[in-house]
Amino acid sequence: MSRYEELKEIFERREYFKIVCGAGNEDAEEVRKLSLIYTLAGALGIDISANVEVVKSSSLGVDQAFELAPKLGIKLKTRPFINVSIGMRGDPHIRKAKIDASLCTHCDACRKDCIQKAIADQHQVIEKKCIGCGDCARVCPVNAVTFFDKRSELKTILPECLKNGVETFELHAIIPDDESVEKDWQLMAGFLKDNFISMCMDRSQLSDHHLIKRIKSALAVTPDRLIVQADGVPMSGGSDDFNTTLQTVAISDIIIKHKLPVKILASGGTNSKTGELLKLCGVKVHGISIGTFARKIVVTIINQKDFDNDLALLKQAVNVAKKLVDANMEPLRG
Repeated sequence: MSRYEELKEIFERREYFKIVCGAGNEDAEEVRKLSLIYTLAGALGIDISANVEVVKSSSLGVDQAFELAPKLGIKLKTRPFINVSIGMRGDPHIRKAKIDASLCTHCDACRKDCIQKAIADQHQVIEKKCIGCGDCARVCPVNAVTFFDKRSELKTILPECLKNGVETFELHAIIPDDESVEKDWQLMAGFLKDNFISMCMDRSQLSDHHLIKRIKSALAVTPDRLIVQADGVPMSGGSDDFNTTLQTVAISDIIIKHKLPVKILASGGTNSKTGELLKLCGVKVHGISIGTFARKIVVTIINQKDFDNDLALLKQAVNVAKKLVDANMEPLRG
């Protein structure tokens, strides 16, 4: 069985859980640890930045998971599919924050509010940790935070990612510029011809009509291997309640009702309640992607200095992660 066929069957069984490390997260060590933990917890997808060092670290984390699984009494069967996320200019997933030192009053609001711990004590942004979520800008009382796009040259980076273990691509395509989206989609499909490609969209800049039109255009290029990641509210899953995850259920439902031949992943505001709410609403997606919340629940464990040498800490982190995976996959399959 090819890896494409294997992934297709996983989708059809509704068993696909993806940990989103962050399209802008270039902290290779954090990505390695997240890949290690969530592989052991049963994730079958790992979403990372299109950065070769990050790709290598994620692959290493997966390898370590398979090596350590017997010691933890865990049986792993399927190697997770590593996915790199590409953002369009104007999409928050590829932006980085910058703090203007001449305006900053050092009130510390941004640093306290940053889930990624991407702001240093002197209120300078640690670029590799920043995922562009915008929380710092929302709490800054003097508007000292601005953003800039950081996007790799696709023709250079995509082949290198594939060489180092990446198996699927994802394009964040929330911007209304159809021509630019089509150009990047064609390019990505040309590099990856034997597996799924995902298009991630929300409704912040697209109407429902535009959303469906874009999916149909993507289907014309990749008719048998299109994933649509239904991004409710991107990077908003910090809270664990039904309201936070409501929008991903709504956008998933819109896509399903158009009966398009695509695989649908719920994302954006996802948490431990997502699978349950999808089931309550009768919205049958093929998988769930969780980023902010999935990282948040294990961050204090992976940041402990002895994490890599203490199996008890690893087991603790895996137990926390597995509870999240199971909370979503059980209602999805049921």
